[in-house]
Amino acid sequence: MSATTISPHVISAAGLLGGQGILHAQPCLPMEWIALVRQGLPAASVDSLVRLTRITQTQLAQALAIPERTLARRKREGALSPEESAKLVRFARVVERAECVFEATDSALDWLQSSNAALGGVTPMSLLDTEIGAGSVLDALGRIEQGVFA
Repeated sequence: MSATTISPHVISAAGLLGGQGILHAQPCLPMEWIALVRQGLPAASVDSLVRLTRITQTQLAQALAIPERTLARRKREGALSPEESAKLVRFARVVERAECVFEATDSALDWLQSSNAALGGVTPMSLLDTEIGAGSVLDALGRIEQGVFA
């Protein structure tokens, strides 16, 4: 699989953020993510996520509630702040979960960018800027996975 194409298979959150080559780690467990978030993810993780999810940096900035100019500055500086890193990891983990539920990256990304009645008629992606919103998206994914739509 080429790093610049979207696979029909699930890409891990770490893979979405650049994998070993960018993160210099291969975190899987929550405790493994904590040190990475605290030190600040490499800014190249933003480019990796944008490339692999086919969203624009503007869309990502909106989804994370991080000004686009701040993301551009972080790219020059080389690293995200811990708070920005936490938002990026949260976003990648939700994408990974959606991929697992829909069993394909394209389907997951389509769902994340489509309005959803179960989420008040907004797109799941628009809720990922807060922990509560991301939790609501994960709950909706769990209901889809279990076949519960009410």
